[in-house]
Amino acid sequence: MDHPRPELFDFHGVSMTNYFTDNWENVQNFKARPDDIVVATYPKAGTTWLCYILDLLYFRQTHPDRETTVPIYERVPFLEMTMPSYPLGTEMADTLTTSPRIIKTHLPVQFLPKSFWEQNCKIVYCARNAKDNAVSYFHFDRMEKLQPEPGDWSSFLQRFREGKMVFGSWFDHVCGWWEKKQTYSNIHYMFFEDMVEDTGREIKHLCSFLGLSTSEEEKEKIRGDVQFDVMKANPMTNLSEDGSLDFSVSQFLRKGKVGDWKNHFTVAQNEQFDELYKQKMKNTSLQFRTEI
Repeated sequence: MDHPRPELFDFHGVSMTNYFTDNWENVQNFKARPDDIVVATYPKAGTTWLCYILDLLYFRQTHPDRETTVPIYERVPFLEMTMPSYPLGTEMADTLTTSPRIIKTHLPVQFLPKSFWEQNCKIVYCARNAKDNAVSYFHFDRMEKLQPEPGDWSSFLQRFREGKMVFGSWFDHVCGWWEKKQTYSNIHYMFFEDMVEDTGREIKHLCSFLGLSTSEEEKEKIRGDVQFDVMKANPMTNLSEDGSLDFSVSQFLRKGKVGDWKNHFTVAQNEQFDELYKQKMKNTSLQFRTEI
């Protein structure tokens, strides 16, 4: 698929590309249902992992064939996505036949369609520490043709620091959703690092938040099936059929580790980033781990 790489532009104070703004009116006017479940993340924070866990929790028993025949992006539509020769994310969400609908978004909290708040929908937000998130985003931009050219690591990191990324600043994104959680009780705020450390525990927390009475045996089976290497070998979750991804450059599911940033940041880059981090995060109670 040879589409030109998109350019970033400022969209209501957030960096975006036309792949996420061309259908903006339909996104903002999207009609949520009370039982919709939203998976919200900054890009490359464990989104596919979380989508797959939720899909299995809800539909493994009733639709087991989906696991091997339907790619995860069709089971969990990406709300704001507009991609050449592919249905709009809003249309895919509207035509889902399974219920509840699980819908994915990377939108900053202020852009989430208001009907999700009005319907008091449950939202699961997953955040990942900034350094690993930056590294993962860098490798994704290298292989995803619908993303702007990443440049080299050093210039990419500079853009990441400045928030000149699709969906804007990591700092604004994670903090915005964290602040919203303080006033909206239907947000379950998770951390990628916790999921890596103890996936089973995090699945139990999810079931509790969602009011699911999944058996211990089933939870354990899901825990096994969502391990990184298992998902990487599964074309329905590693998206090996997706024409916008260049697997000769990098894998979609690449490492899934905590601490890979140490292989990318120089000492100077790390010191500069820590300085910026301190300044940007000084007014929030949100805390991350950069190793486990």
